[in-house]
Amino acid sequence: MKTRVLGSSGLEVSALGLGCMRMSFADKPTDKNEMITFLRQSVEEGVTFFDTAEVYGPFTNEELLGEALAPFDKDKLVIATKFGFKHRPDGTGPTPSQGFDSRPEQIKRVAEASLKRLNVECLDLFYQHRVDPNVPIEDVAGAVKDLIQEGKVKHFGLSEANAEIIRKAHAVQPVTALQSEYSIWWRDIEADILPTCEELGIGLVPYSPLGRGFLTGAITKSTTYDKSDLRSHNPRFTAEAIDANQVVVDLLVRIGYKHEATPAQVALAWLLAQKPWIVPIPGSRNLSRLQENMAAADLVLSSGDLDDIATAMANIDVVGTRY
Repeated sequence: MKTRVLGSSGLEVSALGLGCMRMSFADKPTDKNEMITFLRQSVEEGVTFFDTAEVYGPFTNEELLGEALAPFDKDKLVIATKFGFKHRPDGTGPTPSQGFDSRPEQIKRVAEASLKRLNVECLDLFYQHRVDPNVPIEDVAGAVKDLIQEGKVKHFGLSEANAEIIRKAHAVQPVTALQSEYSIWWRDIEADILPTCEELGIGLVPYSPLGRGFLTGAITKSTTYDKSDLRSHNPRFTAEAIDANQVVVDLLVRIGYKHEATPAQVALAWLLAQKPWIVPIPGSRNLSRLQENMAAADLVLSSGDLDDIATAMANIDVVGTRY
């Protein structure tokens, strides 16, 4: 697996990371032992960058990674986790429905608990999961700065933050990476956020780089979802939207045909071609899909391919909001 550096931070990771959320959260239940085997296979295949959060489960996703990655040298892996959601009063953990909580004292409590669940001595990359409107971002950045000085965190990250928030946080504690949705069919960050990241030397970690599976070409208007699957109530996954958006997949198929590549590989290669400091984290859960995605790191799209995609996407109206 090729590697990339997230911005000017010096944090080197595999060119494609692994989003681990769906291994234990927001989808059909998975077999823990199968996921442990898969996570270990992913390391053997060259993945060094893993993404989780305390809210995934809650807690169980971090625990899964802590157990699965225990046999490996942690100096050779980068495990990213997140804080920022309010915990339930009954102590059963955080949930987005409870709202936000990025108070400095809470950030530090979350860090201590995540260290234990992940079975590590230091958190490689600690993101604010979502911006908390009730806590100044300067206080959030200051709390993470304290953790970095204490040797409990190595790098600070933000998720789904706007350019103003990024700048304010970066002024207190340099931001290593911004996590944001970004894919060939959701490009809103290109106008303001991408230039800000480039200016400040911040890496970008796109989640849902395959459009929650749609850009793989495996989803049709007859595809159904378990009610626990987030796509079951996502406007882009109604039968009407899927039918209308098929034109996007058709575009990827056409480009892929020239390279003997799958639509997923073209979608990921397109992301990798945008900037050298972009590291997508597709959420694979089986070895064959992981290997397919990893091959995208070796797929070089020509300038003509990129121009064709840009021209086509300028004339395609993607149907349905992303949430």
